[in-house]
Amino acid sequence: MTSHTAKATRGSDPHPARPRGGRPSRAVAEQLREHILDVATEMLLTHGYGATSIEAIARRARVSKRTFYHRFPDKPALMSAVVVRLIDSLRPPADVALIEGRGLEQILVHLASLILRAALTPRVLQLHRLIVAESQRFPELAAAVAMAGGRQEAVTLISDLLVRHGRSAAVKATDANFAAQQFLQMIVSLPQLRAIGLGAPMKPAELDVWARNTVTLFLNGFKKQTNRSTPPGPPGI
Repeated sequence: MTSHTAKATRGSDPHPARPRGGRPSRAVAEQLREHILDVATEMLLTHGYGATSIEAIARRARVSKRTFYHRFPDKPALMSAVVVRLIDSLRPPADVALIEGRGLEQILVHLASLILRAALTPRVLQLHRLIVAESQRFPELAAAVAMAGGRQEAVTLISDLLVRHGRSAAVKATDANFAAQQFLQMIVSLPQLRAIGLGAPMKPAELDVWARNTVTLFLNGFKKQTNRSTPPGPPGI
């Protein structure tokens, strides 16, 4: 065995190069972390959570287990990092406005289109399949997604919109939060299920119609709900 091969076998860290005899710079350390996450994302989404070991990820990334554990203490922590990075990659570019439109209906249709675009990307669909298949055996999978924060950010944004555009104080924050969660479910569930094989995937034109019709149905139901929740006015008014 050559000395080069022996070094690789012992788990040398050739990605990326570092100054000899010293710790890697912050940029080099971040580059190495991203490289490990690239490898881990591909393996986890392709082979599954249970079938992918830390040893296999370290071997594919060509890093030592010590190097791996220095960055990720265990597999749940790695999965959380994979999910957080995936969700961050789905955020619209800085030049794309989240809030666009004259009224609440137009704003929600625009948001629905952005949400669908993110929810139907190949990586998110792979993650969805992974959670459906393995979250019962590995509850840390669902926990990693829940803690990533992407869904809660969307709920908070939509909830604030409903309160701001509602009938003054008639829309309570708790009602708006519940409605926002239902809105996300209405928008995403069926298109995502069809995209992973439970029916024919929706075409772009179908998704546009789906977003508009779902927003209309949602707002009609939400208005009726807030009307029922509004306390009656004083007698004679």
